Amino acid sequence: MIRRYAACAFAVCAVLGAPAARAADWPQRPVNLVVPFPPGGPTDLVARVLARQLSVQTGQSFVVENKGGANGNIGMQYVAAAQPDGYTVLYNTSSIALSPNLYRKLPFDPARDFEAVSSTAVIPLVLLVHPSVPAQDLAGFVAYARKQPGKLSYASASTGNVTHLGAVLLLQSVGVQAVHVPYRGSAPAMTDLVGGQVQFMTNTLNDSLAFIRDGNLRALAVTSARRSAQLPEVPTVAETVAPGFEMGAWQGVVVPKGTPPAIVQKLNDEIRKALRSPEMQQQLAAQGAQALGSTPQEYARYIQDETRRWGEVIEAAQVKLD
Repeated sequence: MIRRYAACAFAVCAVLGAPAARAADWPQRPVNLVVPFPPGGPTDLVARVLARQLSVQTGQSFVVENKGGANGNIGMQYVAAAQPDGYTVLYNTSSIALSPNLYRKLPFDPARDFEAVSSTAVIPLVLLVHPSVPAQDLAGFVAYARKQPGKLSYASASTGNVTHLGAVLLLQSVGVQAVHVPYRGSAPAMTDLVGGQVQFMTNTLNDSLAFIRDGNLRALAVTSARRSAQLPEVPTVAETVAPGFEMGAWQGVVVPKGTPPAIVQKLNDEIRKALRSPEMQQQLAAQGAQALGSTPQEYARYIQDETRRWGEVIEAAQVKLD
């Protein structure tokens, strides 16, 4: 009888201990890092830097898998439905806070279907104008736009994208009206901005530097709290026309709900270690990105706060998508 109970106890312990053992050994095979946007975009660029560093640290490949479409919703839905085993990871952007406020119906719930792991980086947006716009600074641009309300047009990577809502927030802050022209990605939006089909855009800094340095576009302001080391001569919105203004295209990592806490913590440790590495610091700085890093709990609270913040902006702008 004693042997029977001992055997049962051993079996129960083995079953209960199995997830912990798997978590301790994670990762034992390649990890899919899902980027919910096309290759070559501003999010993809940072994700690939992180994937390379995590591969070096863990000895296992972190493979970037691009699943673009619907403002990141296709990739987010894919990860939400994945096995919570630590081998399918979402490299998320602020779309995780935007989509619940933008879409009338989503096939997933970010608050219910994901576990936060860590913030990773934030990229300032920069206000870009076509050279035909006579304004040489942000104050001049605001004055120029106010004289012709609704006549200037601005591009975005898509309706509801941070490049769209960043412009909405900026225009709201300075009392300017303009026409939104959405595109299917930042590349065609920037092509038309360079061609003069639209007059301005708020785009991510890492996606804009080449156009600024080549003289194809003029940078009037950055949206971060401090000036960018990549564009030290370009002032912030806050120091010019809208004190206190700050926003950026923030990024992070989440996993499917139910992922073992030990795996979440180990992934968090590896991400924060990667963000502290000189190699990654250097590569992020070259893109104009700022390394972040947080605990899972801090990142969960940040996503909640940003969801509320952008909900107010989206409601005021009356932007809704099906």
